[in-house]
Amino acid sequence: MRVNASEQGAALLAVLLLVAVMSVLAATSLERLQLATRLAGNIASLDQARAYATGAEALAITRIEELAARDMVRTTLEGGWVGAESTLPLPDGGLAVARAWDGGNCFNLNSVVEGGEGRILVANPVGILQFAALMRVVGIRESEANRIAVALADWIDSDELPARGGAEDAVYSETAIPYRAANTMVVEPSELRAVYGVTPEHYARLRPWLCALPDPALSPINVNTLFPEQGPLLAMLLPDRLSAREAARIIAARPDSGWTNISEFWRQPALAALDPPSEVIAQPQIRTRWYRLDLEIRLGDIALEQSALIDSALSPARVVSRRWGADE
Repeated sequence: MRVNASEQGAALLAVLLLVAVMSVLAATSLERLQLATRLAGNIASLDQARAYATGAEALAITRIEELAARDMVRTTLEGGWVGAESTLPLPDGGLAVARAWDGGNCFNLNSVVEGGEGRILVANPVGILQFAALMRVVGIRESEANRIAVALADWIDSDELPARGGAEDAVYSETAIPYRAANTMVVEPSELRAVYGVTPEHYARLRPWLCALPDPALSPINVNTLFPEQGPLLAMLLPDRLSAREAARIIAARPDSGWTNISEFWRQPALAALDPPSEVIAQPQIRTRWYRLDLEIRLGDIALEQSALIDSALSPARVVSRRWGADE
């Protein structure tokens, strides 16, 4: 039977359409297969990078224990360990980069309350005053600083009654996306962004000075490991009585081997006449308890960043909090 020319053309067109559809399906399947393969490879590489990070972390903890054991009385800048970069080669051309810092030389956000684990958390006036003082030193207006400090205490404390100028659930429930106050200790400094009155500009100014230690004690500033540029952390201990500039001069004049005790630190002429409160007299430290470890793992196309807070007072020292990703 003969097929006319028009029918031959229609059949050819149908075949061509079928081939085109099959080609698209094959290309899509191949693309998805390649994507799945890459994802599986990335996941495996990321798992491997995290395993290397755990090993590097364990090695760093061992060195921190050695540092703590070197002088049981005080921790100083001897050896240039603060912020120094240590590298560890990894298989297949990978690299681990570690930096250790004094994890207590910062404002502890949880110090605006007192009470501790398993106890009711209540506002700590001294911590609130120090937070407000730090904010003023870094350029935040006094009225805003006072409001934020009180609001942070309300955010953490156990009750639901707002302090004067503070904020509790009633304020947060009226925001565009309603939420509630945490009423527990801060785990990450980034939580401050959720506190009433804190703007992105405030947070950007404050972030380099903040930490969230798992202890509501007043910020345990080690005066033997401070750098002059960290003068604001010393100035906040004595609001309106010690300037950041004078604090920087005090740090710069520190003995090469550090102060041997806190009494020696407070006897300096620039501090002796300032009459600090009893709580503040005991606040500065000469020995570091908390260490912050920043790790970067480079493995092929994978770059993993990790930060850990280490408590050297435990035996053995161990990580009490950990975060992944770049700092905000």
